Amino acid sequence: MRKKIVAGNWKMNLDYSEGLSLFSEIVNMVKDEVTGDQIAVVCSPFIHLHSLAQLAKGYDKVAIGAQNAHQAESGAYTGETSAKMVKSTGAEYVILGHSERRQYFGENNELLAAKTDTALKNGLKPIFCIGETLEERETEVHFSLIQTQLEEGVFHLSTEQFAQIVLAYEPVWAIGTGKTATAGQAQEVHAFIRNAIAEKYNQQVADDTSILYGGSANPKNASELFSQPDIDGGLIGGASLKSRDFLDIVKVFN
Repeated sequence: MRKKIVAGNWKMNLDYSEGLSLFSEIVNMVKDEVTGDQIAVVCSPFIHLHSLAQLAKGYDKVAIGAQNAHQAESGAYTGETSAKMVKSTGAEYVILGHSERRQYFGENNELLAAKTDTALKNGLKPIFCIGETLEERETEVHFSLIQTQLEEGVFHLSTEQFAQIVLAYEPVWAIGTGKTATAGQAQEVHAFIRNAIAEKYNQQVADDTSILYGGSANPKNASELFSQPDIDGGLIGGASLKSRDFLDIVKVFN
């Protein structure tokens, strides 16, 4: 049975003390208010990872993730952080292929496949992002684009490896814009993704894969989005920087 996951992506926000303060609030609220079996994953900047992992110890409904990791095991890559380093902090997850990484840092499917391999080798669970821009949706190439992102990014994995993957569908046109895909639009793409997994692997693998929605989800629209049969949670940006908003989204699965 697939997991219900709400992952917060802090992006490049919060200094060290601000991050610890926010996370402490989140942990206490999860302890007091979360009654279901959902998992809250906080993906912070690298500077916070170890301290957050220490604070999360003993709480099985809270996990830590990084926002990126390099494809090489180690080497002369000044300023980069390896998957082994991320894992050593106590983090369990890593976001790979976020639309901002694809757009601003030129990350393509081939590179992301290599990053995925390295993350898995080091015991991390990738939250692998796929999705289309507004132009790609308006020209109706979004389904073929998403199929290609899957095929070139993660469909080289074995069944056992793929079982460690969480997918996140990001309609890029709805990230940080205040626009949100309708529940019907999001469900349509999530169903397409699950069907693609079934065709590549089998129906059981597809049924066991958590697929998150990422694109301006907030406490007001999360319930409708998460009620869709193929939406298993969210990758939350702005709302994850406010403990009350983030917890209200997590609690949709109570």
